[in-house]
Amino acid sequence: MAGHSQFKNIMHRKGRQDAARAKIFAKLAREITVAAKSGLPDPALNPRLRLAVQAARAENMPKENIERAIKKAQGNDTENFESVRYEGYGPGGVAIIVEALTDNRNRTGGAVRAVFTKYGGNLAATGSVSHMFDRIGEVVYAPEVASADAMLEAAIEAGAEDVQSDENGHVITCAFEDLGSVANTLEEKFGQPRSVKIVWRPNISTRIDEEHAQTVMKLISALEDDDDVQSVFSNFEVSDEVMAKLTAA
Repeated sequence: MAGHSQFKNIMHRKGRQDAARAKIFAKLAREITVAAKSGLPDPALNPRLRLAVQAARAENMPKENIERAIKKAQGNDTENFESVRYEGYGPGGVAIIVEALTDNRNRTGGAVRAVFTKYGGNLAATGSVSHMFDRIGEVVYAPEVASADAMLEAAIEAGAEDVQSDENGHVITCAFEDLGSVANTLEEKFGQPRSVKIVWRPNISTRIDEEHAQTVMKLISALEDDDDVQSVFSNFEVSDEVMAKLTAA
């Protein structure tokens, strides 16, 4: 397992996601508001909003929070957020993609650049590393929801392209434009997933040592701590030995 998924598994074991739940909800709410403002405020008629609501529900975001975020889009005082993608390199030549929603490009760009610089990386031009990734849809279920065979069969019937199952769970991938329908079909069969999102999956991985991996993880965490940053993806890969050390640390 390479890249951001590997990093996420490490951080999940450390319990970091629970500690950052309020920040996660704030970012999900922002995406819902922006999605609702970009089209109709009805998830059934607005694909981007439907996906944003699915992602929020997967994180157990309260229904009233979701409804409040949608209603906020109808107000005249709502900030004008725009989607921005940043690309760059971290220590060891690791490729990194940062997705943000911002109402001030200069503020966000400066903050992202500062984090890259602090941890020995550098921000590059848009398009400089995205060719090393495929943009896909991803649905994640806990391992106890179904057997690997049952999940594979259901996912393929739902229109997914692949399923990876291990002790951490089931990761279902599909074309990003099919994510909404695949997630809906699987939810009807297995219930609420652990997460639903569009991700950048590495098609070229960069193997790094333990020292570089620790620094890259700090860089990614610092980026994710920024209020404007929605998602961070990387293509780093480590050996099983290094993975075990990072997990136990």
